[in-house]
Amino acid sequence: MQYAPGREACPLPYAPFKACTVPRPIGWLSTISAKGVPNLAPFSQWQNLTFDPPMVMFAANQMSDGTRKHTVVNAEETGWFVWNMATYALREAVNISAMEVPEHVDEFERAGVTKEACIEAPCPRVAESPAHFECRYLSTHRLRGSSNHGTVDVVYGEVVRIHIRDEVLTPDGRLDIPKIKPIARLGYYDYTVVEKTFEMRIPEAHDALAGGLEGRGSR
Repeated sequence: MQYAPGREACPLPYAPFKACTVPRPIGWLSTISAKGVPNLAPFSQWQNLTFDPPMVMFAANQMSDGTRKHTVVNAEETGWFVWNMATYALREAVNISAMEVPEHVDEFERAGVTKEACIEAPCPRVAESPAHFECRYLSTHRLRGSSNHGTVDVVYGEVVRIHIRDEVLTPDGRLDIPKIKPIARLGYYDYTVVEKTFEMRIPEAHDALAGGLEGRGSR
C-alpha cells in the first residue's frame, strides 16, 4: 500500500500518518492570557531540541475557522509557557483540557487540577504533575497548510527552570519512569503508557558523548 498525501485519496479508512510517528510525547502546556486567564492544553507535537541550553518546541494547528490556539497567543503575548508532565494518573484531566472552550474559561478548574505558582513564569503549573519546565518564549515559525486547520504555528522556547518531585526520583538521582507512568500519543484515539524501560549504551562511546547522554555536567 502506498499513496501520495494531498494528491491521492488515502486507500485506508483511517489515514496512517499520525499512527506511524509514535509514540509522541505530550506537551501539556499551561499559559496565562494578557487578561490573566489561566489556560491548559495538551499538544502531541512536542519535543526537546537541544540540551545546552535546553530548548523545546511545540506545534499547534489552528482551529478550522482559522483561529489560532490560545496557548500560542498567550505565549507570544506574555513571553512564557510551562510544560507539565502528563501521566497515566492524570490522563482524564489531560483529555478534558483538550476540549475547545472560550478564552475566558479557566481550564485548570475545568480539568479539576490544582494551580501551583512558578518561580519565573507568570502562569501556573499543574501541582499534581511530577515534573515541569518553565519555558521562556523565543519565536514562532508559521507553516501554511492546505486548509485553515492544516496551518500550524511552531513555537520555540528555552527551558529556564526545571521542577522535579522528590518522590519520583530513584536513589541514584534519576527519574523513575515506570513509577511516573508518562503517557504518550499514538494515532487515532489511542494513547500508550510507559511502564517498562531498558538500557542500551553506544559501544565505545567517548566520555563527552556518554556525558551528554547521561546528563552529566549539565547546568
